[in-house]
Amino acid sequence: MALPKDELVEYIYKMVEAAAGKKQLKAKDIEKAVLKEHPDQNKNDIKFAIKELIDSGRCVYTYFGGSFIELPRVEGAAKH
Repeated sequence: MALPKDELVEYIYKMVEAAAGKKQLKAKDIEKAVLKEHPDQNKNDIKFAIKELIDSGRCVYTYFGGSFIELPRVEGAAKH
């Protein structure tokens, strides 16, 4: 069953959060993982959910020989 938009955004956020420090996820990786769990999910909804996470600052694009979606990095001084 397809997820409502808000739930899809949270689902993707949790996926990125779980991968933090272990694996870098590309947008295509996220799309494939969502479609594996929710085969009837609209691909455009997935793209818009990723865009919403990026636009809100909850996730960022990083570039290391490819585009990856990650949580924003907290610099050492910013943690205090």
